[in-house]
Amino acid sequence: MSKSATEVMQDVLFAATIDAIMALKAASKGLPNTLLRDLNAIHANTTYADLPPELQAAIAASVRAAFAKLLREGYSIAPAGGQPPRPPRPQGELVRRGGNRPDRPGGPRGPRPPRREGDGPRGRPGGPKRPR
Repeated sequence: MSKSATEVMQDVLFAATIDAIMALKAASKGLPNTLLRDLNAIHANTTYADLPPELQAAIAASVRAAFAKLLREGYSIAPAGGQPPRPPRPQGELVRRGGNRPDRPGGPRGPRPPRREGDGPRGRPGGPKRPR
């Protein structure tokens, strides 16, 4: 029987947490004060680069293991949006971007809206027209 996605993620997160704790212990080299200092240095705004190298390696290994476990359990991993990645564009093919396109009347911005009486220059309200 296959596991649910919740069970798989719980297994992954549990393994990653244990690996991270063991990496922090290894980074402190068995010294309790160093371990406490490293733990106290971790907060909500800590970046990946601020972590000890042993913990960085453990996180990278945990991410690889998590994706492998998800694939083994039969889950697929796709980019956001659910669309498959686009195939690469053939080399040597010219791609035309922008410019006047024949399928759009009025040029690249489309047709202009009709002018109304009282509109100033460029279609902006300019007040009533004064007789000369």
